[in-house]
Amino acid sequence: MGYTKAQLLDRLRELQIDFDCYDHPAVLTVEAAGKHVGHLGGAFCKNLLLKDKKHRFYVVSALSGTNIDLKVLSQRLGLGKGGLRMAPEEALQELLQVPLGCVTPFALINESARTVSLLLDQGLKAHECCLFHPLSNDSTISLSPSSLDKFLTSIGRKPSYVDLEANTKVGKENPPDLADLVQSEVSSLSSQMEKVVSIQNNVSVGKSSDLTESSIQMEKAVSAQNCAVGKKSTNHTGAASKTKATPQKSLNTSNASNDAANVAKFVREVIDKTAAVVLSEINKADDQKKESHDSSVVDAVRKQITSDLENLTVILKNTAYTQGFQAGLQSSLPRKLG
Repeated sequence: MGYTKAQLLDRLRELQIDFDCYDHPAVLTVEAAGKHVGHLGGAFCKNLLLKDKKHRFYVVSALSGTNIDLKVLSQRLGLGKGGLRMAPEEALQELLQVPLGCVTPFALINESARTVSLLLDQGLKAHECCLFHPLSNDSTISLSPSSLDKFLTSIGRKPSYVDLEANTKVGKENPPDLADLVQSEVSSLSSQMEKVVSIQNNVSVGKSSDLTESSIQMEKAVSAQNCAVGKKSTNHTGAASKTKATPQKSLNTSNASNDAANVAKFVREVIDKTAAVVLSEINKADDQKKESHDSSVVDAVRKQITSDLENLTVILKNTAYTQGFQAGLQSSLPRKLG
């Protein structure tokens, strides 16, 4: 569950950040918002959620009149031509945890958005105040660029203002000038998993029962997730049927489903089990090794694969939802037609 508008405003007050909040009907565009808060005279901002070919995400916050050439921006980030595109709507909910029309730098307060890169239009610095939605498009808050910086710094983000209209040439003699702004925490899941396997091979792992048990537990959790999603899907189509089960069985299934539905908790459990096995086998192979060194290896692996595991689990969850919906629909059609 992401931050709500009320929680965000409370956080701003705790940080002693000056702002004004204006309520208005829900809007989806800058133009529509202008009809309700255009008289404030602040800098209207458009906010884009972009995605590259390596499934990394970017929030770009710019003045409404700033022209952003995605091809040029892509090259300046070191992504090559055509490396950036608009992110799918599902990413709004899974990463930023906001609905359509509510992309904002404030959404980076959510833990799920920690790997999303942020680019701010340097033109914002020329205005006394900027206008953003506070995680909800039925309100607009006005605050100064320095106040925005204070908020971003409080959540561990270094504000980066760039000229988004600059047509900077990139080549052998001119490296990408914005490459440092790409979040480096996201890396290839396959390469990180290869590192884990390499560590296990180097310490001559002789037993695989613990790893097998971890795999079984993971499969059980995924199975529980699919069951939960399938039930949710049939409820949406109106084809759900109530079945009786023993109280104990129902309780266990419910707990497993709830755990699997929580992506972050599910991923933490998988990583914790894997880390425990890696440490155990390292210690078995060489009792003279220092625990602090072994722990640092696992901590490094955990840090690097968490984001990718969460992304893959979200994809799995969305796929299971879609397949569950289709299965429920197909199973209900023969009965309706009969």
